Amino acid sequence: MALIGLPEMILIMAVAIFFFGPDKIPELARSLGKATGEFKRAQMASEHEIKKLNDPLDEKDTKIHNLAIEMGIDVNNKTSEQLVEEIRLKMRSKETKTVTNNAG
Repeated sequence: MALIGLPEMILIMAVAIFFFGPDKIPELARSLGKATGEFKRAQMASEHEIKKLNDPLDEKDTKIHNLAIEMGIDVNNKTSEQLVEEIRLKMRSKETKTVTNNAG
């Protein structure tokens, strides 16, 4: 069951021509088409991000996750990139402590 039939479309077009004039109708249609395209692209990107969040971790992400847990890093609500950065920071701090202890 269609929400807008032929008589409704004719009425909408007549009102649009009356308000905007026949010269502006193609410009309005292009703008509407571009806006619709942008909306669909944003919707697809959002759906892709949601799907990515729901996908199980791949092997590399699982290894990063497990290493972070072994190092005592909180892994809740963190991406693999965030965990890698925290692992690096923790390793650097341990290296600094080792160099300081050996120098003293």
